[in-house]
Amino acid sequence: MPKRYSLPDAEALDRSDPLKSRRDLFALPDGIIYLDGNSLGALPRSVRARVDEVVASQWGEGLIRSWNTHDWIDLPARVGDRIGRLIGAKPREVVVADSTSVNLYKVLSVALGQRLYCRKVVTERGNFPTDTYIIASVARQFGLDVLEVDAADIPAALDGEVAALVLTEVNYRTGARHDMASLTAAAQRAGAFAIWDLAHSAGAFPVDLTAAGADFAVGCGYKYLNGGPGAPAFVYAAHRHHEGLRQPLSGWLGHARPFAFADSYEPAPGIDAMRVGTPPILSMSALDAALDAFEGVDLGQLKGKADQLTDIFIRELASLAPELELLTPADPDRRGSQVSFRFPEAYAVVQAMIAKGIIGDFREPDILRFGFAPLYLRHVEVWKAASVLGRIMQSRDWDRPQFKARAKVV
Repeated sequence: MPKRYSLPDAEALDRSDPLKSRRDLFALPDGIIYLDGNSLGALPRSVRARVDEVVASQWGEGLIRSWNTHDWIDLPARVGDRIGRLIGAKPREVVVADSTSVNLYKVLSVALGQRLYCRKVVTERGNFPTDTYIIASVARQFGLDVLEVDAADIPAALDGEVAALVLTEVNYRTGARHDMASLTAAAQRAGAFAIWDLAHSAGAFPVDLTAAGADFAVGCGYKYLNGGPGAPAFVYAAHRHHEGLRQPLSGWLGHARPFAFADSYEPAPGIDAMRVGTPPILSMSALDAALDAFEGVDLGQLKGKADQLTDIFIRELASLAPELELLTPADPDRRGSQVSFRFPEAYAVVQAMIAKGIIGDFREPDILRFGFAPLYLRHVEVWKAASVLGRIMQSRDWDRPQFKARAKVV
């Protein structure tokens, strides 16, 4: 069994942490250890001031003039480029718009529309449900079959009948991470498009869409990017796909000249063709402010810290709670910034942890899931969280009726 960490070990890692000053950029509640940033990121301090200013000044005083004086109209492109720097995109390959589900519908429709001679779409069995729902919906429209396969069987499933491979880079249940570059290459060798969902990747570790050769990607703004509940999502299209890019939702702000109010639709050039309706300025401004926390961050250091945090948690619980079945790969290069365990009473265990000030989450049917956001988590917090979880398991503190009553949102 690998050597366990001690409290002094964790304290030493915090002292030498090159990202330790980033913690002060977040408004974290006292007495809480937050291990759910993979579901909803913590509040960056800059967001409150930015939203107050947008509401009181830009909207309150500027009124409709702020579309020009504060350039609201181009906010989706500006925020898109900021996210693009975190995911290895080139300038003007990312735009912020809509939700992850809507963006996946758009890019998958573009891809399938160019592969009408193909018969299948491939995705991972156990992919996030909204992705599989959208995949099935678009496939029905094009008369294609959806092939859901285990992760290990994906390369073998890629043949000349596949129009698109659609994968979430990090599995939302297990935390296992796909090899984006190799699977993208395999899909393209078969003549298929490679479409990636970065919901559990962007802001958690370095992503390089350009190096991987990805065709399209989508992702959300409210997890590791800390944009707030319901923050708008983003969509990526490689420059090579911009010529003639036309997606199925022909909204007015995806028009080449939206304020000409023309009777017929003409797609905007480039990535702006992926826009649809009026951007949500309040929530998009919050996301823009949240991205300030990433300015100047070395993404290699972000990955290094994420590996340390997850390693502490995995090693400690291997000794403290051996009855928890580790689902996440032990190899840090094969996992995201997440650790998941299986246990029959997982929901009750998570509720017992929350009662002690440690917030993780539960996923059906029996999974304890913990996200490790490197910008604001400390090594000591992770060590303490593992210790508390170990005590909960050893004492069976989770085995109480109040911890088994299901809430509406889990």
